[in-house]
Amino acid sequence: MPASDGRFGGAAAAALNALMDVALETAATLVTACRRAVDAAAARLARDSAKDGRIDVELLDRGQVLAYDLASVAGQVTAAQEMLAYGERGGLERLLTVAFAGMVAADLAGRIAGREAAWDAAATLAGDDVAAALRTARDPALLEEIADRVVRDADLPRELSEELSMVRATFRDFAEARVAPVAERIHREDADIPDEIIRELAAMGCFGLSIPETYGGFAGGDGAQSENDLLSMVVVTEELSRGSLGVAGSLITRPEILSKALVKGGTDEQKQRWLPAIAAGELMCAVAVTEPDYGSDVASLKVTAVRDGDDYVVNGVKTWCTFAGRANLLMLLARTGTPQDAHRGLSLFVVEKPSYPGHAFTHDGERGGTMTARAIGTIGYRGMHSFEIGFDDYRVPAANLVGGEAQLGRGFYLQLDAFANGRLQTAARALGVMQAAFEAAIAYARERQVFGVALADYQLTKAKLARMAVLIAACRRFAYRAAQQLGAGEGQLEASMVKSLSCLAAEQLTREAQQIHGGMGYAEEFAVSRYFVDARVLSIFEGADETLALRVIVRRLLEDALVAA
Repeated sequence: MPASDGRFGGAAAAALNALMDVALETAATLVTACRRAVDAAAARLARDSAKDGRIDVELLDRGQVLAYDLASVAGQVTAAQEMLAYGERGGLERLLTVAFAGMVAADLAGRIAGREAAWDAAATLAGDDVAAALRTARDPALLEEIADRVVRDADLPRELSEELSMVRATFRDFAEARVAPVAERIHREDADIPDEIIRELAAMGCFGLSIPETYGGFAGGDGAQSENDLLSMVVVTEELSRGSLGVAGSLITRPEILSKALVKGGTDEQKQRWLPAIAAGELMCAVAVTEPDYGSDVASLKVTAVRDGDDYVVNGVKTWCTFAGRANLLMLLARTGTPQDAHRGLSLFVVEKPSYPGHAFTHDGERGGTMTARAIGTIGYRGMHSFEIGFDDYRVPAANLVGGEAQLGRGFYLQLDAFANGRLQTAARALGVMQAAFEAAIAYARERQVFGVALADYQLTKAKLARMAVLIAACRRFAYRAAQQLGAGEGQLEASMVKSLSCLAAEQLTREAQQIHGGMGYAEEFAVSRYFVDARVLSIFEGADETLALRVIVRRLLEDALVAA
């Protein structure tokens, strides 16, 4: 039992008492060693992938296995570095920090094992101090102590101001009262999101987060979001996703993407025309970028928009257009140049359409042409529906070209900033799903008796619950930090890293939560089965994990390594 000062008595607990004294130092030792290993591997891969002083994609692709491992671990190490400040708060925060450092170091050691030459000799986690720190950080007694604490209170310590704590409480209450009660029905029936939920979220200001106050939103005059704005977005998105990813967790994303593009490149007339209505929730938005043959390879998109008098005539097929049925506005990225123009031949359009319920619609354009759509059946992430849309000589007014002729061929670049926000938001969505699954696992483990003992009292269950807590704490801390960096005009790399880390963590965590439920975890009557299938989409959309790792994260790491060299 704990002694009166919160420490542990008895010889059997001496090791844990010692660990609690040196926990943060232990974490710092491991993080330093891991960072050294990552930097050494990045320097080696940068040398192997460089051509004429720049990273050559063809050369980089020859080492994709190492590059992917490096991108994944680099995100973990960066998160572990951010956790050190969290651990300085003491108590549970310190234990979570050292346990995460141990998880990261063990993962890195496993990726290096047998491939030391590829990683570079300097990348090995050598040294007696590192070995001792790793033993301490991976002691099962540490996980047991974390579990004992989080089973009593699954709401892990956060670093939020009083204002953000109030925002969180407001949306947590809303999600529990309005979202969670309909989540299971909407998932099982693949039903539409109730209009009243959308109206209430609009009244709460959810759709104007990146829209300047001049146009009815909450961002600064130039549309730039402050650190507090972005932290609010993360907090709100997490709480709504905890209620349901498909019902509420993703509603903010599409208005954010279109709004940022309009603020950045739209004409004054376009801003006045659309932004106030988007902010008020009167116009719902969807994004039409991906095509059946091209997802992350945006430069190869084929849907065309050809000028004809006062219109652009659109032909081709877009897919994975989430919420496109309910939406009034589609943000369409189409080719106005030649295929050889690649990114520079793409332009952005706002396509106006009526709102359609259900899983299919056909719309005859007022100026001519047809838009035909069907929802794609999915195993999870239901409610918003993801559509495949075919455009057949569909005419869009030239006035709907975002930015007018001055922005012709610059559509790809107009949406870049929004992608970073979307990745950060996806990390927040993952956090919400993780928190919901974590709470469900704890509740079930407390109640379930196995061989006459509560499941939560078994050491292995404790280890599972503790690792869940560690992952949530690390991803949340990293998401908060990335929000601060984006608010300061930086953080593009960190937003990609936290998206990758959090989405993979959500898959792992929801799987373990389902496993703790045993057979009931496979039953649809338990929400944990929904969390599991919902989590699976997270590392696919907003940038598939492999593409994010190989084309965004590792390229930036290697470019930085070249500069450092």
